Amino acid sequence: MNLKEAQRAISEIKARQMELDEKDIDTWYQYQKQIHKLEQETTLTAWDHVELARRPDRPKAKDYIELLFQDFLELHGDRRSGDDPAMLTGLATFHGIPVTILAQSKGKTTEENLRQHFGMCQPEGYRKALRLAKEAEKFHRPIITFVDTPGAYPGKEAEEKGQAEAIADCLCTFATLKTPVICFVLSEGGSGGALALSVADRIFMLEYAVYSILSPEGFASILWKDGSRVKEACEVMKLTSADLLEKGVIDQIIPEPFGGAASHIHQVAEKMDEILRKALGETMKKKTNQLIQDRYDRFRHLGDTSWKMSK
Repeated sequence: MNLKEAQRAISEIKARQMELDEKDIDTWYQYQKQIHKLEQETTLTAWDHVELARRPDRPKAKDYIELLFQDFLELHGDRRSGDDPAMLTGLATFHGIPVTILAQSKGKTTEENLRQHFGMCQPEGYRKALRLAKEAEKFHRPIITFVDTPGAYPGKEAEEKGQAEAIADCLCTFATLKTPVICFVLSEGGSGGALALSVADRIFMLEYAVYSILSPEGFASILWKDGSRVKEACEVMKLTSADLLEKGVIDQIIPEPFGGAASHIHQVAEKMDEILRKALGETMKKKTNQLIQDRYDRFRHLGDTSWKMSK
């Protein structure tokens, strides 16, 4: 059974559940077993993952920040040209640990998404992230990044303001930051726009997120000159969380409920909290030189699973 058929069948069963008398517990559990069986039997394609990652109701970085951190204080501006609302940055505490947060931020309404360019950052967004990263290094605060973008903003004005240079500066700077960097891929992680916040000591990915060199539509158009072959492109690109874990690009998959995190965001956030605590515990105890060397080795051997197993 494919995803859409399963979702339709599950919706019908849940509607019947809602009509049950509250005393009819046995039937309610029978329906629940049917739902569980459908979820187990549903095979998701790579294109299904892309569609789930792009769902409008999928939780955004701000939702997870509110659940995971305390005392979040947003900071604005790159001290050069302006402030980019597609890059949400600030200070917070995580179980008493001061941290810096850098997050690509999509909106929840059409108006918000237009203002935030659907999470596609401009140069001032990446420069804002760089400013906060350097400040975090100065005060030895761990950096938590949230990747959620189809790519950097491709407009003419972004190129005029130095888009490529801003991304390159992020890659170069994050490679040698003298403080831990932990990255979460939330939904779509596309192209250099995602890479700018992905040079990290640990990279974690939500189960239905995707992470790739460009969009499947762009891949199909470039490789085959045929944008209609997008589903085929998804399979070739190996962009799902399972694909990337197998290749050693990410460290761990964060499980999601069937259909995505929107149905049980607190459950997903609890797992993220557990993973982040462990990651900070491992990276914060490292000496600075070892931290940077391990980060260099990680990306020098990216995709080499035999090296990763030896570590």
